[in-house]
Amino acid sequence: MALVVICGQPCSGKSIAAVTLAETLKESETKQNVRIIDEASFHLDRNQNYANMPAEKNLRGKLRSDVDRSVSRGDIVIVDSLNSIKGYRYELWCIARAAGIRYCVVYCDVDEANCRQWNKERSDRGEDGYDNGIFEDLVRRFEKPERRNRWDSPLFELYPSREGIDKSSPVISEAVTYLTKTVDSKTQDVRILQPSIATQAARFSEANSLYELDRATQEIVNAIVEQQSLGGAISRVTLGNELPPIEISRPIGLPELRRLRRTFVKLMGQSSLSGPPLPTDADSAKRRFVDYLNREFGGNNA
Repeated sequence: MALVVICGQPCSGKSIAAVTLAETLKESETKQNVRIIDEASFHLDRNQNYANMPAEKNLRGKLRSDVDRSVSRGDIVIVDSLNSIKGYRYELWCIARAAGIRYCVVYCDVDEANCRQWNKERSDRGEDGYDNGIFEDLVRRFEKPERRNRWDSPLFELYPSREGIDKSSPVISEAVTYLTKTVDSKTQDVRILQPSIATQAARFSEANSLYELDRATQEIVNAIVEQQSLGGAISRVTLGNELPPIEISRPIGLPELRRLRRTFVKLMGQSSLSGPPLPTDADSAKRRFVDYLNREFGGNNA
């Protein structure tokens, strides 16, 4: 058994990579059973899937549940979706770890310009493309995998715009070898994830916390950017859901917001090792992030 996470920008060749890898695995000497789990299997329009955060969360939840049900069947499972949020890839990694199977990430590395052009060509052909606004939002929020992260490793990188994707692609061959190689006591280049007692007892607690923290902080950043884009100077960002407002006295650019968000997530992860645990629900995560931003903006504005 194995779990393969396909990752990449919208319209970067992920589905071609998934199908090519699946066909190559089926034709290999081991004759693997392969199942692709993708967004199309839920019969939802891709623009509906990413129209807003609740719809996107619902889609990821469906994909995650299907993966969780499938990894116990003995097949190689390929998740063909954006898988653009590192917290979500970590959650899929946790599923693989709990099941005690192989895991890898296949990344379609394509520059934004080519992705944008491929999306336009798809729409021009009358195929299912992304609306421009949704496409740009997905590109902006994409978090590139890094092989130093355990949930992004091993990482197989494809370059569809430069090299194309076919069964003879060296990276496809490397991935097939990794997924099908017989493992014994002497094998060092293939890693089978091992579930711990804590993983088996509460397999999603850490992943859920990281996922909620990642999603909640991104929603706050989106709200600040959106309200500032309405025009005119604002001194307060209102969030609803009984959350306190964010007080600002100057325009806050997206680079600064991203930096603050990264710092906050890092601080939360460090503090959870010796202090209070990560928040397990979105509202708690948002409240902590809002408090953090108010302290930062208060200090900077003083």
